[in-house]
Amino acid sequence: MVKYFLFTIYTKITEKLQVKPIFITATGTNVGKTFTTLKLIDEFGKLGIKTGVFKPIETGVINEPLDASSMLEKCKKYNKNFSLLKPHDITAYTFSLPAAPFCADVDKIINIDTIISKYKELKSLCDILIIESAGGLMTPITEDIKMIDLISIFDAKTLLVTPSGLGCINETLLSIEALRSKKLVFDWCVNMHKELDTFKKVTKPYYDAIFPEWWSVQNELQIYTKTLIS
Repeated sequence: MVKYFLFTIYTKITEKLQVKPIFITATGTNVGKTFTTLKLIDEFGKLGIKTGVFKPIETGVINEPLDASSMLEKCKKYNKNFSLLKPHDITAYTFSLPAAPFCADVDKIINIDTIISKYKELKSLCDILIIESAGGLMTPITEDIKMIDLISIFDAKTLLVTPSGLGCINETLLSIEALRSKKLVFDWCVNMHKELDTFKKVTKPYYDAIFPEWWSVQNELQIYTKTLIS
């Protein structure tokens, strides 16, 4: 009876989760997208959720895509459907030049249909798919498509990760404005990873006044994951 009860709860949860993937984006490069993704995988794993990962495009790749590698390694701990996959299997395109995809794609081979096909393939292997973008929201993929456009293409929920250092208010507001201009529903959080000694004076007062419900990756990510499946 207990096993049946738990199975029923799990089935209801996964039915909800299969509707929307989560698109992890940030105000720019090296803000904490992969760090946040890895923590999300752990949190969902603790809840018994089979999580999948997808890095549509990764640049600066010499041999193996490093972000995809770390995401996949973590994912394999909780989802056997990803156990036989290689890092290149969870990306649609990789490029050696560490630049925006449009610039890194010197031969102009990026095709949005290829990205969508890979997305569908990986989504079928999990209860919830976490998609990690490259760069920030306005990072160009092709002449016509930017990272922010993938959110609508995948019909994904969005989590914006922002930094904690000086200047992050401006970066955060610009990214929020970009999401709102596209009428996208999103959540956002702060990755408390640098300049923590000055954050309380130079940034936190504004967040507290304008965004009193702001939260950090380090302290509230567990609560965020539970709201997604409630």
